[in-house]
Amino acid sequence: MPELPEVETVRLGLDQWVTGRTIDTVEVAHPRAVRRHEPGAAHFVAALAGRTVTGARRRGKYLWLPLDGGDAVIGHLGMSGQFLLRPADTPDEIHLRIRFAFDDDGPQLRFVDQRTFGGLSISAGGAELPAEIAHIARDPVDLAFDDAAFVAAVRRRHTGIKRALLDQTLVSGIGNIYADEALWRARLHWARPTDTMTRPAVTGLLGHVRDVLGEALKAGGTSFDALYVNVNGESGYFDRSLHVYGREGEPCTRCGAPIRRDPFMNRSAYTCPRCQPRPRNGRW
Repeated sequence: MPELPEVETVRLGLDQWVTGRTIDTVEVAHPRAVRRHEPGAAHFVAALAGRTVTGARRRGKYLWLPLDGGDAVIGHLGMSGQFLLRPADTPDEIHLRIRFAFDDDGPQLRFVDQRTFGGLSISAGGAELPAEIAHIARDPVDLAFDDAAFVAAVRRRHTGIKRALLDQTLVSGIGNIYADEALWRARLHWARPTDTMTRPAVTGLLGHVRDVLGEALKAGGTSFDALYVNVNGESGYFDRSLHVYGREGEPCTRCGAPIRRDPFMNRSAYTCPRCQPRPRNGRW
């Protein structure tokens, strides 16, 4: 699933190419793509005609396009969602779900989603922050992120540190890939109990999280297949810089020990067994 760097890359493209444009028509090619819009596809189409996009914003892994009048279009990429800018005469993509045409005859905005786990909806009055996603915490690259509150909240938890990093009510935007990479940099095992961590340790980990996210954003995100691309259809290349994620059995770039993969929350956790020793008996 796209994480913060991938979604932020898409947001930057939308802000550049869609902000200030007025929607002429909308076509919904698959009803599942607007399943979260309770009034249905016909209402979604009618409510957007003639509306002007005033920006592109993000909270965690959610995107939204503020509209004139105060409403917003909320989007989530799911596992395979893509926002693509295409000339009107470009053939439709196989998995095209929603098409936005604008009154300036410029490139269309197309929402393409092979697995249909993503989707769009309209948030009434949601231009500043849609109520539907207000419960999601700020992310570490948000200028309003409260470092001290995050550190205190982590240390109050009775859980493993990776579970805390993936808790979207505590901090948003960090997914499996970047959690593993930040923990490797911090030399912390994913099962390290949060209530055993010192304030400097959590603060240091937060710094590593920011470093990883920032480097991934500069690289355009991480693309393991053709499903994640930016609005111009280009893949990110941060996968070339991964130290542990997806590298089971390969040598650690720091110490040479073979990278280990463990099952974790129906996913995987990758660590260096030498640099990131597992806590004994659940304690450190």
